[in-house]
Amino acid sequence: GLMIKSINYDPETDLTPITLVGTYPNILAVPNASPWQSVRDLIAAAKAKPGIVTFSSPGVGTSPHLTGVLFARMAGIDIRHVPYRGGGPALTDLIAARVDCMFNTAGTLLTSIRAGQVRGVAVTSGKPSPTAPELPTIAESGVPDFDVTSWYALYMPANSPTSIVQKVSHDAGVILSEPAVKAKYEQLGIASGGSTPAELAERGRSEAKLWRSVMQAAGIQPE
Repeated sequence: GLMIKSINYDPETDLTPITLVGTYPNILAVPNASPWQSVRDLIAAAKAKPGIVTFSSPGVGTSPHLTGVLFARMAGIDIRHVPYRGGGPALTDLIAARVDCMFNTAGTLLTSIRAGQVRGVAVTSGKPSPTAPELPTIAESGVPDFDVTSWYALYMPANSPTSIVQKVSHDAGVILSEPAVKAKYEQLGIASGGSTPAELAERGRSEAKLWRSVMQAAGIQPE
């Protein structure tokens, strides 16, 4: 809801958190022709030529865009954002090396990385990702404490009876822990979740605070 100016509800007060459904990292990728083999290589190039290195995303205000903004801030570099209308066109230009690098979701990039169309450099999650175990984290590759993980979650309307909230949360957790469900999610680049309502509420609050600060620092306005 942070990027929608005319949203007619407040996610923090009009919804009751139930459980975390699944998580997935964004991935930093470069064209196969790129000389950069690591995050450190990219950072060194960006520091040598401030404002010249470009990164693409599916659009202004998307998770991959904000991930790139936070990455630049924490790495102390100046890289130029090139927004596209969706992940497909952004990936096409990355494959053709019309942009220097790209942040996008694991679900979008993993197939192209494993098919050899582009080179994966790192995942954005703080810990190695089960969806892309072959890639290092940005945090261990030159930007300590970098941790961006996108997620899906289950909510109910505010003021839902506590007994129902607890039962739905419990039952959802049982379903999410089933091997068949976990396997299907992994095919989609998602790590199956599960959490208490309180844990999900805290995640929502902390991430809203982080991304508001990133948007304000970058001058990104809700549309």
